[in-house]
Amino acid sequence: MLDRRTAAGQKWQDSHVQDSPSAAGVPLDPAVAARLKRDDGGLVAAIVQQYDTREVLMLGWMDDEALRRTLTTGRVTFWSRSRGEYWRKGDTSGHAQYVKRVSIDCDGDALLVEADQVGAACHTGTRTCFEAGGDLGAIPADRPATPADRPAIPADRPATPAGRPAAPGGPAAPAPPPAGAPGGTRWPSRPPP
Repeated sequence: MLDRRTAAGQKWQDSHVQDSPSAAGVPLDPAVAARLKRDDGGLVAAIVQQYDTREVLMLGWMDDEALRRTLTTGRVTFWSRSRGEYWRKGDTSGHAQYVKRVSIDCDGDALLVEADQVGAACHTGTRTCFEAGGDLGAIPADRPATPADRPAIPADRPATPAGRPAAPGGPAAPAPPPAGAPGGTRWPSRPPP
């Protein structure tokens, strides 16, 4: 895997990204590193979400070192593909991201960073990068109804033949026709025990 600290032939230096004294120089936990599925550049996608509102803020990229820093410093750190260096969100803009939780997806190829965002998450100055990018005009669709979508029928209210609760105080639902009768069940009755 590419060692980003020596990218472009120079020793990595980032004076504004400080490790906690207890975490400095400690590699990413090998058990965590083994779970990551990185792209050809050694990176994994990191989705950042506001921890309390669940608002999706941005997508960044992390390698093992950026993830280690994120897990151990309390601040979100990324690898900048365009600048070829680590950057800790908010060090220059003041729009910091304070880590609350980091999760890995089932395939190991994406991270979810739940953070407390100060100010704008996007470099354009908008709250989210998706607000800045804008809606693409997808046609919305509704999922088909399933039995799980039907409301539960309270035990003290009879049901109509369609399975809906009868109106409160209204007439009780008629009894279903006996098995075999027109409109009755098409399934054979259970054999006696």
